[in-house]
Amino acid sequence: MEQTHLGFDRYFEVVMETDEAQAAEMTVESGQSVGGPENYHEDSDQWLFVVSGTGVVTVDSDTRRVDAGDLVRIEAGERHGIENDGDGPLETVNFYTPPR
Repeated sequence: MEQTHLGFDRYFEVVMETDEAQAAEMTVESGQSVGGPENYHEDSDQWLFVVSGTGVVTVDSDTRRVDAGDLVRIEAGERHGIENDGDGPLETVNFYTPPR
């Protein structure tokens, strides 16, 4: 067993990893956006779970609102970005399979 505590005290940090998967925490501050049309993972699916906050996720040409409790799957090769349009931090846990 392996255990860690997520602090959401920096923009992006890989917190746990195996040969098959990788887990990372990400905090996007209010008014900021990350990723975009040039951002993709060639060989890894990304599962993005919203822990707190609100935002907009764009995957290829599909844009959706996200709130705490939402889970988004981004397939390998899909270009994607996330924007925090809320008042507080947007905190997510991201899983990559296989690790990126």
